Amino acid sequence: MASIEDDKGSFSRKIAEKEKRKLRSLHENKGVWFGLGMMGMIGWSVAVPSLLGAALGVWLDKKYPESFSWTLTFLIAGLIAGSVIAWYWVDKEDKAMHQNKNEDNE
Repeated sequence: MASIEDDKGSFSRKIAEKEKRKLRSLHENKGVWFGLGMMGMIGWSVAVPSLLGAALGVWLDKKYPESFSWTLTFLIAGLIAGSVIAWYWVDKEDKAMHQNKNEDNE
């Protein structure tokens, strides 16, 4: 008889955990739009520094011409900076998702 009581308690805990996850997901509301917004944010975080770097490079090429291309140099620097920013945001969201997942399992 103890095993039947254990099964009922286990079943109740599983149901409570699933209900808690569903309620949390309703409050977080991270659906398709959140994913599209995140992709857009990542795209902009790479594009804006790249364009700013290219614009600065064009200005430097006109003002201070050198044997190398300022435009290409700052375009690459902007691309690297944007990639680091994008990586930061993706890593931050990944950690938040895994933290929520770990909280659900507890």
